[in-house]
Amino acid sequence: MSESFADLLEESFRSTVMQNGDLVSGTVIDVTDEVVLVDAGLKTEAAIPTEQFRSREGELEVKIGDIVEVALEAVADGYGETILSREKAKRQEAWTRLQVALDANDTVVGMISGKVRGGFTVDLDDIRAFLPGSLVDVRPVRDTTYLEGKDLEFKVIKLDQKRNNVVVSRRAVVEAEYSAEREELLKTLEEGATIKGIVKNLTDYGAFIDLGGIDGLLHITDMAWKRVRHPSEVVNVGEEIEVQVLRYDRERNRVSLGL
Repeated sequence: MSESFADLLEESFRSTVMQNGDLVSGTVIDVTDEVVLVDAGLKTEAAIPTEQFRSREGELEVKIGDIVEVALEAVADGYGETILSREKAKRQEAWTRLQVALDANDTVVGMISGKVRGGFTVDLDDIRAFLPGSLVDVRPVRDTTYLEGKDLEFKVIKLDQKRNNVVVSRRAVVEAEYSAEREELLKTLEEGATIKGIVKNLTDYGAFIDLGGIDGLLHITDMAWKRVRHPSEVVNVGEEIEVQVLRYDRERNRVSLGL
């Protein structure tokens, strides 16, 4: 009897001290198509929608017996139910990871999900970030088709959880990668060489090709023997092509390419 009273006292103390939004650990005691039943040691068990435990690909991420972090929304609400949220807990965990990455100057993985004024939106797990257009690459990029739908690395450069504001940079990551790749490429780059590259951007006068550490210009007049009205008639953004180095200005790091 005294043990039961002690349990009730501890439970009452936890319920009084804890506030909505606090993270608690709970044990998964049942999983159905509709709900996941979680026991967090509160007044009642909580039924959380199963969808909150699925990955971005729709895969179920829990099983009976797992310990999960959930956010407290209400302890024994007006209907006598304890309400917990896995979705809110995942968001809080995501904010923590972003803060750690910012403090450690580390990278995070995300996906460009849309275009907005001045830049793009990036999905970082359960957080949406802003990617300024000037920070997509080492040079301004108008068309991000070749990047969309891919997991990319970003640096967090601004974080304000209260205002739900996250700003990221892909340029910082690319610059770090390019510095190493560029040194290796510049050692072997010479006029007449044939190399592979990725079509990065199209303009009216040609296409910029990512050679891996340095960009080269494939001028519209060097794309074909016949007259080409626009580069899109010959190449597409994101396409891997084989090009020939026509001219290489080592002092200015400018590379002219041909097909």
